[in-house]
Amino acid sequence: MSGIFGAVSQNNCSRTLLYGIDYHSHLGTEYGGMAVLGDNFQRQIHNISQSQFKSKFFDDHQRIKGNKGIGVISDLDEQPIYLNSKFGPFCIVTAGLIENKDELKEILFCKGISFSEVSPKGDINTTELIAKLISTGDNLVDGIERMFDMIQGSCSLLILNKDGVYAARDQWGYTPLVVGRKKDEWVVATESSSLLNLGFEIAKLLAPSEIILLTPKGIETRKKAADHMQICSFLWIYTGFPASSYEGINVEEVREKCGKALARKDNDIDIDVVAGVPDSGIAHAIGYSIESKKPYRRPLIKYTPGYGRSYTPPNQETRDLVARMKLIVINSIIKGNSLAVLDDSIVRGTQFKNYTVKKLWNAQAKEIHIRPACPPLMFPCKFCLSTRSIDELAARKAIRALEGKNIDDVSEYLDPSSEKYQKMIEWIKNDLNVTTLRYQTIDDMVEAIGLPKEKLCLYCWTGDCPGEKAHRKQKEEDATFSAK
Repeated sequence: MSGIFGAVSQNNCSRTLLYGIDYHSHLGTEYGGMAVLGDNFQRQIHNISQSQFKSKFFDDHQRIKGNKGIGVISDLDEQPIYLNSKFGPFCIVTAGLIENKDELKEILFCKGISFSEVSPKGDINTTELIAKLISTGDNLVDGIERMFDMIQGSCSLLILNKDGVYAARDQWGYTPLVVGRKKDEWVVATESSSLLNLGFEIAKLLAPSEIILLTPKGIETRKKAADHMQICSFLWIYTGFPASSYEGINVEEVREKCGKALARKDNDIDIDVVAGVPDSGIAHAIGYSIESKKPYRRPLIKYTPGYGRSYTPPNQETRDLVARMKLIVINSIIKGNSLAVLDDSIVRGTQFKNYTVKKLWNAQAKEIHIRPACPPLMFPCKFCLSTRSIDELAARKAIRALEGKNIDDVSEYLDPSSEKYQKMIEWIKNDLNVTTLRYQTIDDMVEAIGLPKEKLCLYCWTGDCPGEKAHRKQKEEDATFSAK
């Protein structure tokens, strides 16, 4: 997913903007961008796939001046987008994923609307698409509401114009937005952790569908919140930063609870050392260690400079390079020991098998017990950019091997008490070449997060998408009503 950040101040906001955006660097690996409005719009975009955001934008932030601005760490598209619309010029940044992008593109083509931001592969820029959809409205707020009604997927956004910074959280709240305040400055961010060192206090959590305007005078509500929510559970398990909180629930504490839940079901193994795959597996391992009363140690060390998450890069070659290079083992901690190794998840499994597990065996581990902090991933995410092919998923590869073909109905493989589920886990365990493999259950993960199950998006694990179903049903009812 992408991370977005906006700032409004009585004075120049560019320094706050620089560091606020930078605190979202763990969310994307492709592009960084910022736009500031002073006397005029000033916009800068850089490729950050091989460098840090701060190093690319430090000189820019000293040159760009203005009292309001927005920025992004983008997982795919170049942002911010600038558009001079019928209701005035604006810049926009977005976070999310649009499933029906091609369909919406064709609708706009039929209306004579063109796109200028096109990738070498011919794909349109999703943020430009959102900007063009919004521009069909009567004003910005009306345009945002119309866009929400047209898209399938999710989109949270920030818009910068002469009024200030508009912030809108997606219809079902899959991605978060939080507002911070410090004297005469206001900011809005994906990650609440970006507020802490900049001296901002949390003033408001945006709710699903809510639209606000930030000005130097404060918050103006432009659209009231919806009464439903389907926030992404993976925020707590993997994506989010440990110091961040969503809906008032801290990421680090949830991960510790996940680790404790896994440890409570491990009475049948004898381990010497508890380890976490850095960075996101560490808190899960700490929780496991606390519950099991087994020592937490660090046989796997992440070489941080220059290597981010192996999950986020968009191509397999880069993912493999990051996975191979970033983890360094400490042989003396591993040799002769039985290890419980905690990680946030197993997505494709190839990196885990080829780089993490192989390094542990080469360091002469006695046993390797893998404990992912969430259930087997079964469905590619529909709401944020992540695994885009169902065939890539480790669980799907196991099912295909067991069934001899791809199957549509995987319901029996979703039930941890079923024979087919156990066979799937056994296949993945053997493929990874580990001693044992035990996944977290849905119920234990939901309990660790602490929100009601109906307020969480669990699509990656269950394939059930109540928010999207409700959205499509409403569109069908609206169409039927219009026909009458």
